[in-house]
Amino acid sequence: MRRAVIETLCWRKSSFSGGGDGNTCVEIARLHTRIAIRDSKDPSRGPLTVPAGSFASLLRSLKAPTT
Repeated sequence: MRRAVIETLCWRKSSFSGGGDGNTCVEIARLHTRIAIRDSKDPSRGPLTVPAGSFASLLRSLKAPTT
């Protein structure tokens, strides 16, 4: 992904990131059909992108109750 595109994305952090300076989590940005994910401690390393549907599945599995 080109740096110019990365810099124009609207990055968000979880409201659960809390603690200290609040930079110890990941940030996400929505692309057209993908989700970009980056380390909030070192955003210059570049993002990982995944299909939006796969990211939604990941979130559902993380929120699912454990048995």
